[in-house]
Amino acid sequence: MLDLDALAALDAIERKGSFARAAEELGRVPSAITYLVRKLEGDLDVLLFDRRGHKAELTPAGRTLLDEGRHLLFAANELQRRVRRIESGWEPELRIAVDTIVSVEPLFTLIGEFYGEESGTRLRLSTEVLSGTWEALVTGRADLAIGTVATASAGVPGSTGYQSRALAEVEFVFAVAPTHPLADAPEPLSPEDVRRHRAVAVGDSVRTQPAMTVGILGGQDVLTVSSMEAKVAAQVAGLGCGNIPLGLAMPYIETGRLVPKQLSETRIAGMLHFAWNARSKGKALQWFVKRLSEPEVRRALVPL
Repeated sequence: MLDLDALAALDAIERKGSFARAAEELGRVPSAITYLVRKLEGDLDVLLFDRRGHKAELTPAGRTLLDEGRHLLFAANELQRRVRRIESGWEPELRIAVDTIVSVEPLFTLIGEFYGEESGTRLRLSTEVLSGTWEALVTGRADLAIGTVATASAGVPGSTGYQSRALAEVEFVFAVAPTHPLADAPEPLSPEDVRRHRAVAVGDSVRTQPAMTVGILGGQDVLTVSSMEAKVAAQVAGLGCGNIPLGLAMPYIETGRLVPKQLSETRIAGMLHFAWNARSKGKALQWFVKRLSEPEVRRALVPL
């Protein structure tokens, strides 16, 4: 079995150029460094240094061992740092379920700030839609859910033991491509006007409960896509109609690629939340809860 102390000695010798200077860096006497190297050579039954010249030079076997061994040394040092950070309250891993309505770039900016804490906590992101975002939390697939339509006080299945806060109120606009038949139709559009045309919907990612549908009329043809970004793209392409968050639709409306239409019956806005397992006291989770509670962070994450 490889000895990490021997690998560290090998690394120091190569960097410092001599056994004596390596011993000084490691705070040991030269004879101890010599012993570690000779024992390692004996254990492996190979020569690690060519000692025929004035300076000990690594043999090909020694070079290979050092190059690969440095990966082991780095991993061992990183493991020690992570264990110490975990002991101080940082989780080994934080799982975050993110609804597709949440803007990715601001989220990654927030994650970049979290990495600046050097907590050692590894993040695992999953993309969810509608009820699936809450389900990921209550089934244990996530520790934090961002963009849920449900709240911890709404009496939904599995809400006990979880907390939630408002993330943002999102205003929706019904929009179609300029080539769509509804683009020139008289307003306000009635449900019957809309029912005759295909809707574009983001499919609920829920796995164990009935899926939620939003803005779909009975008997209406539906094109189901996997994300809000895909929904916008499909409507821009003229493949269907439907409600889009105003913040996402505005750039396309301003450039004429989408046409907003008034409805006689419309859902004007919806409230999104972020929720977490209240039983968890980990520092990484608390860091995100604190930052998500800041108004400027909430405004950045959800296009209004």
